[in-house]
Amino acid sequence: MRTHTEGRTPPEGTYEGGPDLRHHGDAEVRGTAGLTDLAVNVRADTPPAWLKRHIAASLDGLAAYPDGRAARDAVAERHGVTPDRVLLTSGAAEAFVLLARALKVRRPVVVHPQFTEPEAALRDAGHEVGRVLLREEDGFRLAGARVPEDADLVVIGNPTNPTSVLHPAASITELARPGRVLVVDEAFMDAVPEEREALAGRTDVPGLVVLRSLTKTWGLAGLRIGYVLADPETITALSRAQPLWPVSSPALAAAEVCVAPAALAEASEAAVRVADDRDHLLRGLREFAPFGVRAVEPAEGPFVLVRVPGAAVLRGRLRERGFALRRGDTFPGLGAEWLRVAVRDRGTSDRLLGAVRGLLGG
Repeated sequence: MRTHTEGRTPPEGTYEGGPDLRHHGDAEVRGTAGLTDLAVNVRADTPPAWLKRHIAASLDGLAAYPDGRAARDAVAERHGVTPDRVLLTSGAAEAFVLLARALKVRRPVVVHPQFTEPEAALRDAGHEVGRVLLREEDGFRLAGARVPEDADLVVIGNPTNPTSVLHPAASITELARPGRVLVVDEAFMDAVPEEREALAGRTDVPGLVVLRSLTKTWGLAGLRIGYVLADPETITALSRAQPLWPVSSPALAAAEVCVAPAALAEASEAAVRVADDRDHLLRGLREFAPFGVRAVEPAEGPFVLVRVPGAAVLRGRLRERGFALRRGDTFPGLGAEWLRVAVRDRGTSDRLLGAVRGLLGG
């Protein structure tokens, strides 16, 4: 068996007594000044100056209620779909809440390890959630995953946070079934060169729902902007669960410009740089293999998942030296020996590697 499925109420990792599904990378840096942030997966040095100017210009219109039509049309054009297949949201996190509350599902399943908000939102909405746990020995890959046939909602990330695995689009679409909602979180897909294996814009996969975020590549986590791509019926059901004017005018302005051709070209160039910086970090981490350090490879996201004996101790000592890393034990399917490291420029990675070298060598 290449994966295993826990029951609707897992014996460990329950919402009440297991991993903290609401722990996120920002908790690693909150309240401590001067840390080099390797815990949050927002691209460094963002938002760019042109985007800040564009958002600032939108403030003159704050007296009017938000009108999302232009931004929705721009997103639809970017993905080659009709506007009735687009729902703008206050970040991808709101989309998870809408899916949990608006869709009438009986047996939702989340493929782990992955971003924990989908499961948390489902549990908060009263659902019992099954887990499919991908295994380290299989490279945390989807091939052979045993998703229950009666699962009527399946959630998977691609590329997956925190494993940085990019699943083939064909492997994901094999999970589609009549009567099943297949939710694919593509929050980090624009950090993948050429967006290989993307499903955004596909209309031939039954039950497909794709979530996108504009907060990662553009540094807009504080503004909250994302969107859902799905069939018109699903979009209508989700929109009815939203409050009036759910996305602010500055966020709408950001959405419209971030899907324009010039911004997409800039994001594409950034994805290539991130891939190069990630390869540099991975090469450096391989030096520590004699100490039991192993990164999950191939990695395709703007972060890497690393297994380190005594990870909690190393993480604490690195924090004392000014580096904040994301603990991995709050992700179902991982444990105390895992850390997630955001990809930064080569200079930052070299400083981190030097600190690790000093700690492990000492």
